[in-house]
Amino acid sequence: MMKKISWILAFSVFSITVTIAQGFESASPNTVGISTTRLDKIDAFINRYIENPSMPGGVFLIARKGKIAYFKSHGRKTLDQSTPYKNDDIFRIASMTKAVTTTAIMQLYENGMLGLDDPIHYYIPAFKEMKIVDTFNGADSSYTTIPAKKDITIRHLLTHTSGITYATFNPGKIHTIYEEFGMHEAGLFHHSWTTGEMVNRLAEVPLIFEPGTRYMYGLNMEVLGRIVEIVSEMELDEYFKQHIFDVVEMPDTYFHLPQEKHDRLVPIFSLDQSGKLIMMPSSGELNVNNYPTIEDNHHYAGGGGLSGTTLDYARFIQTLLDDLLYNRQKLLSRNTIELMTSDQLSILNKQGKGYSQLPGITYGLGFETKTKAVEAWSAKSAGTFEWGGYFNTKYFIDPEEELIFVGMTQIVPFYREDFWTRLYAMIYASVLE
Repeated sequence: MMKKISWILAFSVFSITVTIAQGFESASPNTVGISTTRLDKIDAFINRYIENPSMPGGVFLIARKGKIAYFKSHGRKTLDQSTPYKNDDIFRIASMTKAVTTTAIMQLYENGMLGLDDPIHYYIPAFKEMKIVDTFNGADSSYTTIPAKKDITIRHLLTHTSGITYATFNPGKIHTIYEEFGMHEAGLFHHSWTTGEMVNRLAEVPLIFEPGTRYMYGLNMEVLGRIVEIVSEMELDEYFKQHIFDVVEMPDTYFHLPQEKHDRLVPIFSLDQSGKLIMMPSSGELNVNNYPTIEDNHHYAGGGGLSGTTLDYARFIQTLLDDLLYNRQKLLSRNTIELMTSDQLSILNKQGKGYSQLPGITYGLGFETKTKAVEAWSAKSAGTFEWGGYFNTKYFIDPEEELIFVGMTQIVPFYREDFWTRLYAMIYASVLE
């Protein structure tokens, strides 16, 4: 039955690819209600941050009403300033992978192949009878556990309320415990574990809290990616290709880049102690700079493993917007996207245990989402959903304005978050109608 459903979805993929590719074209900004004059100011704004220098540059795309109004590369991707960024450069999109994994899960949900409140041990038995960290002794790093009272559900994973976290962002107790199980560097790739092996090992790690009781960003999408594999009977890279990438036309997005595209992968920059731009090392088996180019070992990190182009990702989020506004159902139905972008954490937010206590900012199923209260202090409309990636990539989807944005840079750490907030203000100031 599952193979039959996969065949039907694959046929649908083939039949609509050309339509989407032809429909996402460039247009004069004025024809889609955007001021050309105001949009032109973005060039100088981005270049100021490059000249500071706060970042090396990147590629940026704005589309409205289904047409690309701005698509430009800025800066140079070598320290000697010899090689400019190009629009077809490939970037590590890291946690922007999560939106793709969420879409895959919701496709299976729409087809009746899983339920959002299913315990995940239905699919991965290793997650049955989980333990929770109870006490921790900082002197010798010993700890005790107690049995979890609740099962982890798919909804818990989609909202990061499962009790699974990232060691990288949690030094101290959590990092120590995750390191014991070899999970302290999980999230982008692994040099030897397959997806299944990684997730089964993760199931051995005690949870940080009782499922459903608080928000904590973590390795949840890695588990969801494995569930996609089990339910669809396809490896995650192949599921993405058949049911998302080929549908949307994303020819340059991969977990493992083919050899002929390695030279399009941009380097990662950082800043030294004096604030000078430096390039991170590009050699070494486990170096984060080269993980998209390693040989495919069947490890596909659903929370962070993809790399791709700005245009590929823009096509993806534009399709989600079209599905929501016009119910075209190329990837998902309007009702499903409305569910994904609804406030899932209102109770936890009020308790101070959710995603945010700021008015209007909350979390849906796989996305940060905005509610009406956000309009008092942000130009973004209620209903906007968005996220970003570790290497300093961003996107947002504003259904009310029929507006999308993708920004790709590659610098870690990035100390100028004001770059993004000011850029967003300029984008919204350019909207005329």
